Amino acid sequence: MSEQLYWEDVEVGTEITPLAKIATTQMLVRWAGASGDFNPLHYDSVYVASAGLGQVIVHGALKRQWLIQLITDWIGEQGFLKKFSCQYGVMDYPRHMKSISEPQDGETWYCRGKVTKKYIEGSQHLVDCKISLENGRGEITTSGKATIILPSKTA
Repeated sequence: MSEQLYWEDVEVGTEITPLAKIATTQMLVRWAGASGDFNPLHYDSVYVASAGLGQVIVHGALKRQWLIQLITDWIGEQGFLKKFSCQYGVMDYPRHMKSISEPQDGETWYCRGKVTKKYIEGSQHLVDCKISLENGRGEITTSGKATIILPSKTA
């Protein structure tokens, strides 16, 4: 978690500190166990081939969680994620494992965001953000929006 972010600290155009992520086939197994999402598209290469996809895909819910982590890490403990939405645009594919604990070289994703609006509604100091997940080629594979409540230094 980063230092506490205050409403006065951000302006429209402020960029959120990027968050790098790696998905491995091992991580997908762990995510399936934690989330209960055992769709074979996320672990069974034979099933995936029969579906015409070519290779196992990263869970959309995992990508969503990465974007939520981007925001919650940035806003600090006193910040609050009020609203969040995302849309999946492109499938992402995990790295395979080189050993039981080391992934092969491959894709790294970057969660990014930018402040698009800053305003006060009642007693809440609000910030709207545009957020995205980019693959290693810079293509946006998941896009979204978040509204956060930040503490004010003057309140």
